[in-house]
Amino acid sequence: MILKAELHCHIEGAAAPELVVSQARKYGKDPSPYIQNGSFVWHDFTSFLAAYDFASDLFRTEDDYARLADYYLTSLARDGAIYSEVFTSPDHAIKAGLSPKAYTDALGEGMARAKAKTGIEGRMIVTGVRHVGVEAIEQAARFAARCGHPLVTGFGVAGDERIGDFEDYVRAFEIAREAGLGITIHAGELMGWESVQAALDHIRPSRIGHGVRAIENPDLVRRIAAEGVVLECCPGSNIALKVFDSFADHPFPALRAAGCKVTLNSDDPPYFWTSLKREYDIAAEHFRMDDKALTAVTRTAIEAAFIDRKTKAILLSRLDAKAR
Repeated sequence: MILKAELHCHIEGAAAPELVVSQARKYGKDPSPYIQNGSFVWHDFTSFLAAYDFASDLFRTEDDYARLADYYLTSLARDGAIYSEVFTSPDHAIKAGLSPKAYTDALGEGMARAKAKTGIEGRMIVTGVRHVGVEAIEQAARFAARCGHPLVTGFGVAGDERIGDFEDYVRAFEIAREAGLGITIHAGELMGWESVQAALDHIRPSRIGHGVRAIENPDLVRRIAAEGVVLECCPGSNIALKVFDSFADHPFPALRAAGCKVTLNSDDPPYFWTSLKREYDIAAEHFRMDDKALTAVTRTAIEAAFIDRKTKAILLSRLDAKAR
């Protein structure tokens, strides 16, 4: 089995259908409009958000969040993953009635449980949401900078790319950068190459969430390669959301051939009928990548991970030992 690493997954969006059904039973909710035959059901972005919001609302307590993180990371480890970074949302914690600290501590507890069972390393990227507003994003950055949780190692911004301008978020990212947190931002998914260029110009991230629409501008692709910015690619998500029509049209191979650092990730896996394992399978089948090339993708992810040097060295040595 190829060892894997993931940099781009939203923890609320990682809840498996069977876990959501269990949570619905706990809170007396009917999941049938959103989950049928063990799978999430949606047909456009609006219905996707409705299903996502229904499931997310079923995680309300610290025990719920610890269970979610444990369940997801354990399932990743079962499929050969040795490292996982998840996006967390203080805004969601507040909506659920928890403090961001209690929510983060609970997710950390779940990660610790998964590590004790499987050895998988987990980290959290605190994330602001564009459509919630600039003030909330800066609050999320201040929380990330001050919370002191050892597994909070990065800061990012996600949400609807059509809302807000990248220059609006400069202050939030400076707060995070001054605290020594890793920097990533979603761009180049729903919006075109211009969003990736604006992210690079204003935010100066080491990684871009998605970034695949950069393919529309060859000069930008060359810049990404030259600057060593890592792209957190999510092919299964891109096809499910119709960013591209088919895997044959997906730019992952072209970006890789152009010298860009690319990784494979699942985004909101059960909603897009995917998993980290399936993303590696997609790359093997549709992008004609062999085991050596896929292992190199894992190496890129670990090298780009928001972790301390010692942990990174241990993970890379595990990868090397497996590859020999």
